[in-house]
Amino acid sequence: MTACLAQISSPETGFIASALFYLFAIMAGAAAVGVVVTRNVVRMAVMLMFTLIGVAGLYFLLGAEFLAAVQLVIYAGGTLILIVFGVMLTTKSPFARFEPKMAEVVVAVTIGLVLLGAMILAISPANARFASNPISAGQEYPMARLGQALLGDYVVPFELISVLLLVVMIGAAYLAKARKR
Repeated sequence: MTACLAQISSPETGFIASALFYLFAIMAGAAAVGVVVTRNVVRMAVMLMFTLIGVAGLYFLLGAEFLAAVQLVIYAGGTLILIVFGVMLTTKSPFARFEPKMAEVVVAVTIGLVLLGAMILAISPANARFASNPISAGQEYPMARLGQALLGDYVVPFELISVLLLVVMIGAAYLAKARKR
C-alpha cells in the first residue's frame, strides 16, 4: 500500500492524482447540487448515485479502499436501489415531481446552514480537540480487528438494520397494492 501511495505522489503521477481528485470532487459537488435543485424524484436518485460514486472515488484516492468499496456496494448499490424501488412502488408515476412548500424550504435551508456552521467549526484549526490520531504512512489499518468488530460485537445491529429495510420494502409494496384496489 505504501508503494502505491508513493507512486501516486511521485512527480510524474502527481498531475494525474490531482486531476482525478478535481474530477471526483467536481462530480460529487455538481451532482449534490443537482439532487437539491431537480424536482424529478428519479433524477434525484440518479444524481445521488453520481454523488456517491464521486465520494467513493475520493476515498480510493485517499487510500481507503474499504470505505470506497462500502460506499459503492452499500450506498450506491443497495440504498439507491431501495430508494428507486420505494419511489416506484409508492407513487402513481415513477416520474413524480417533488413540490416543496415554502415552510419546508425554510426549514431545510436553516438545518443545512446550521450543519454547515457545525462542520466549519469542527474542521477549523482552533478546534484541535476533534483531531484524531492518524495512522503513519508505513502502518496499515487493522482490517482484521474491523472485521472481528463487525461480525462479532456489531452483528446484531447489522442484522436488525437489514430486517428493518426488508420490513420497509414489504410495507411499501403492501401500501402500493392496497392503493391500486
